[in-house]
Amino acid sequence: MTTIHPAVERADALIDLERYDEASALLAQRIAEDPADVRAWAKLSRCHLDAGRPDEALAAADEALKLDPEDVGGLLMRSYALRRVGGGRMPEVEQVLREVVRIAPEYWLGHALLADAVFITNIVSRGQASGGQVSREDMDISARLAEEHVKEALRLAPDEVYGYEVAYKIASISGNGTAADQLDLAILRLDPNHPGALERQTRKAAGTPGVKAVEAADLYAAGLAVAPESEELRRGLDHATYRMLRGVRWLALLCLGLGAAMIDLFAVEGETQRELPVELGQRLWFLVPMSAIWAVGALLRYRRRRTGVQLNVQSLLRRGRWARVVVAQAAWAMLCTLVITQVPWTDRAVPTVLFWAGLVPTFATVWFDRRKTD
Repeated sequence: MTTIHPAVERADALIDLERYDEASALLAQRIAEDPADVRAWAKLSRCHLDAGRPDEALAAADEALKLDPEDVGGLLMRSYALRRVGGGRMPEVEQVLREVVRIAPEYWLGHALLADAVFITNIVSRGQASGGQVSREDMDISARLAEEHVKEALRLAPDEVYGYEVAYKIASISGNGTAADQLDLAILRLDPNHPGALERQTRKAAGTPGVKAVEAADLYAAGLAVAPESEELRRGLDHATYRMLRGVRWLALLCLGLGAAMIDLFAVEGETQRELPVELGQRLWFLVPMSAIWAVGALLRYRRRRTGVQLNVQSLLRRGRWARVVVAQAAWAMLCTLVITQVPWTDRAVPTVLFWAGLVPTFATVWFDRRKTD
């Protein structure tokens, strides 16, 4: 086993802390003392790569491989750097990783990385050969070429998430939704906090036909509780919360319709309209069913939601212009309803104007503001 110099170990810790300049200086000092330290060159390559300097990372990896062409660490860093450099160098990445697998056939990461490289390289080459078009057959062939190495990676390290990530990527791009879904579940069994798999499974559950806005909001809030940095889950929660708020308008319109019915606002052929004004007792009684509609349809549903959903309702109302618009429309419709039902009108002219004033602004936007959350 190669002895690692203490300076290289300290540099490795500094890289983990993202203190790249300090790590680079320490490694440069170590290389100046011993230019033949392969581990120092490989670690310097990692430092440059993590700091966003792929060209320098590639140069350092090449220096490590000059000293030891079969150094697995140096080969891996060269493959990482080649991918980051870009410029269509994936065939070189594949060749480097085949060398890793030859030297260390029992190293699971080499197989996982090679599977990814083989899949991408074949898709790109087939697409270039067919004028930029990649057929389903090309996808299937590329997936089969990578399959051997994916299976080997999973056999060697069944508890390592990255192998499943590569397998998911291949299945997903190839259009194998069933396999991709199963791999997502396998990833979550190993890492319940995995952001990508959590986002995909939450989105799938929330988008299932028949799932209501309140249920979708709870699903996204549960996902965010596990992965609070996920922007996709946050956007999903915002959209589900907005759908909840849009539903409030229908409660207001229902109350508006019941209010119009209470005073027989519109004549029905063959029936005599109610005599106005409506008695005080009937006007006050109307508040009972209206309160029940709001208590069950809005307040109770809100109270039953996860804390994250409740907080997001308040947050979205502060941040979202359209969220405030829909709530304002519901409030306006309710104000019109109260005026229609609680004032002792002696004729129906003003209540009719109020009814249309409460109805029209909502219907003017209800059909096109479905996906507006800003």
